[in-house]
Amino acid sequence: MSEHFHSHDEEELYHDHSCEEQSKYEFVMNEYPETPSDEEIATAVKKAGEKVEKNRKKEILKEIYSCLDLTTLKCTDNAESVLAFTEKVNALDETHPDLKNVAAICVYPNFAGIVSQSLEVEGVEVACVSGGFPSSQTFPEVKIAETALALKEGATEIDIVMSVGKFLSGDYEGVCDEIQELKDLCGEKSLKVILETGALKNAENIKKAAILSMYSGADFIKTSTGKEAPGATPYAAYVMCKAIKEYYAKSGRKVGFKAAGGITSVEDALLYYNIVEDVLGKEWLNSKLFRIGTSRLAGTLLNEIAGE
Repeated sequence: MSEHFHSHDEEELYHDHSCEEQSKYEFVMNEYPETPSDEEIATAVKKAGEKVEKNRKKEILKEIYSCLDLTTLKCTDNAESVLAFTEKVNALDETHPDLKNVAAICVYPNFAGIVSQSLEVEGVEVACVSGGFPSSQTFPEVKIAETALALKEGATEIDIVMSVGKFLSGDYEGVCDEIQELKDLCGEKSLKVILETGALKNAENIKKAAILSMYSGADFIKTSTGKEAPGATPYAAYVMCKAIKEYYAKSGRKVGFKAAGGITSVEDALLYYNIVEDVLGKEWLNSKLFRIGTSRLAGTLLNEIAGE
């Protein structure tokens, strides 16, 4: 276990009490035994939904805009389209000088070089999906090579998909080893781990996957790839944020939350903003700890901020 993932005290906690018949991963999950009930989740989501119109203010919409991972992940992407996509982000500083730019541009690894070389604005990250995205079904060596190449080409953040098949079959060690290896490769650069919550089906699985990902070094946990249905759901977001809160209370390490997959409206964005605010508090509502992955929301947000 790489020491930089969690505190020494946390490491001691997990190893001192571990017993032979119980893997350290099962022990870790047992340290967070309470899964929110469907009733608790529904109540919390309803409460967050009731605040949507109240929070529909220009300053909050600006804050959300600065937390966007502006994404293009199409099979039709090419050098010209990705360059044009990046130029739109560059142009924002001139067209909206009062607005903080998006948090990141998110592309496939083969476009990392184009984005990093053509991005002219400060503070926007170059995020790449990697590790056999979106299915995570490839050799660990391929995941490592792809991630290393993305980083070499200029990626400053990496988004990977947890091995859902391994997780559902109970191979927690396989899941965690992969995440740890890729985090080792990223070093100080952020690693976002996509849980693909639609495939996990229930709150218990989402909670376990969140805890294992954080324990293995994830800097962010993310709902979905956007390639599986359903994508992001308020249900999954609440469970994940609760897991982040509990993990922080035990480890002292702040892990970010990213909602992605089918988020297209201002109402959707505000709902996720409200869930994060209600569960984790205002200190999580910045681009260091909160992201929304989207390809279509940016223009809608800009129009509303401009009053159009």
